[in-house]
Amino acid sequence: IVRPIPPNLRADLTRPRIANVSDPVAQQPRDYCPLTPATFLDFGLPIFGSPIFATNTCVEDSLVYRAAVSDAVFGRRLTQTAYNSSVRLHGIHHITAIAGDPQRNVDFYTQLLGLRFAKRTVNFDDPSTYHLYYGDRTGRPGTAITFFAWPGARRGTRGTGQVVATSFAIPKDSLGYWKARFDEHHIFHEVVPDRFNATALRFIDPDGLMLELIESNHLDDIDLNYETEVPKKFAIHGFHSPTLQVQHSKKTEGVLAILGFELVGEEAGRKRFSVDSKLTSASIDLVERPDGQFGINSAGTVHHIAFRCADELEQSHWREQIAARGLHVTPVIDRFYFHSIYFREPGGILFEIATEGPGFTADEPAERLGETLKLPPQYEKHRAEIEQALPPVSVGPKTKTVG
Repeated sequence: IVRPIPPNLRADLTRPRIANVSDPVAQQPRDYCPLTPATFLDFGLPIFGSPIFATNTCVEDSLVYRAAVSDAVFGRRLTQTAYNSSVRLHGIHHITAIAGDPQRNVDFYTQLLGLRFAKRTVNFDDPSTYHLYYGDRTGRPGTAITFFAWPGARRGTRGTGQVVATSFAIPKDSLGYWKARFDEHHIFHEVVPDRFNATALRFIDPDGLMLELIESNHLDDIDLNYETEVPKKFAIHGFHSPTLQVQHSKKTEGVLAILGFELVGEEAGRKRFSVDSKLTSASIDLVERPDGQFGINSAGTVHHIAFRCADELEQSHWREQIAARGLHVTPVIDRFYFHSIYFREPGGILFEIATEGPGFTADEPAERLGETLKLPPQYEKHRAEIEQALPPVSVGPKTKTVG
């Protein structure tokens, strides 16, 4: 039985769409939003290919616009607002990008790159599409690359206001293995000039997302106790200084300073910032391109980068500090596996701060991660409709880890 759509919801359905949710100068969010994905389903409305998801949900409305803070105001707030500099972020939590075909995405990241399929769930703001997570054995923060899979999505364009290269750490002297592996699977790759005395290999995934493998003498402590074709001695060990690109870096650097990042190196127009020099997943690179064009978010581009904090108390601290600088920040959003706040830094890049836990074992044991579709409680009653809208995805056979 389909209930009649109430007038306020009908009005929401007919309001104009935001043409490009990645547009850094899009409209500011409205204060009140009666529409949620669960409500959409409650009234018998099709979620797949709907005119609203994932552009006009409350969350997207809260995230799309660029905080227009003047240099004078931002600088004054940066110097006048006291904050506890002893509280720092713990590094990168995850990076979320956009993919097209979900099966192709699963095959590339699990079979070729050897990552663990850590969670199969849905985009909480658009439950008609997958949200897929890959990482170490449990997809712990610092290792998790995630994807919104939108079948048929157009290719996006990389540019300013984006994370333009998602980089991972690999053991020293393992570049030869990866070159041979990419050659075997016909993946175009190139060695990039050394950065900060480290050698890197650049390649792209099937949707055009730019990826890098960077050799490192020190590696994050991660859990590689799962089955994969990639030998442990060559395996990916979480993130390593992904590249953020903006037109003007001054205010972005100010935000990074607020978050506890320190400048630890600079060469060839590239600045490296870190919150913990012992962790590769605690570093990011910032590149300024004054003449660069803003990127367009779609398949093959990064949607947002998330940084990690210990718990909700630290997250509350960060939310207060960000709001005090005149930047719009969302309320805390329950993502079931962690809690999140979002804001768009002045250069246009969407930042998230997420808690360390509860983690992906909150609803399934570690040995079964990624095997079945997991839904947050608010969507369980709609499981049949959601599963019908999602294309099937399977994980191919693996060869037991060697080495």
